[in-house]
Amino acid sequence: MMILNSYRKVALIEGVSYLILLFIAMPLKYIFDIPEPVKYFGWIHGVLFIAFIALLLLAAIKYKWTLKRMIIYFIASVIPFVPFYLEKELKKEYGALSDNKLSVEKS
Repeated sequence: MMILNSYRKVALIEGVSYLILLFIAMPLKYIFDIPEPVKYFGWIHGVLFIAFIALLLLAAIKYKWTLKRMIIYFIASVIPFVPFYLEKELKKEYGALSDNKLSVEKS
């Protein structure tokens, strides 16, 4: 579960950084002529996106996700607000599995 938890956390943080870049930094640059936030949040978002892709690949291998699922998660990562929905779905799907695993281990 460690890879999945790391993936979910990075996906959330990357989603937030993308929203900051799109809805705060970009307007500051193009409306108010303040380019610095784009520079810094662009770098932060870039590093987080690379981590997101690496963890997506690791999770896909570990949990035997289909190529279709990987593509959906990748495309969703560039659409604002969608990563938050997918994270919630992953939590439901794998949270239930980890609860079942714990109950099996206790018996």
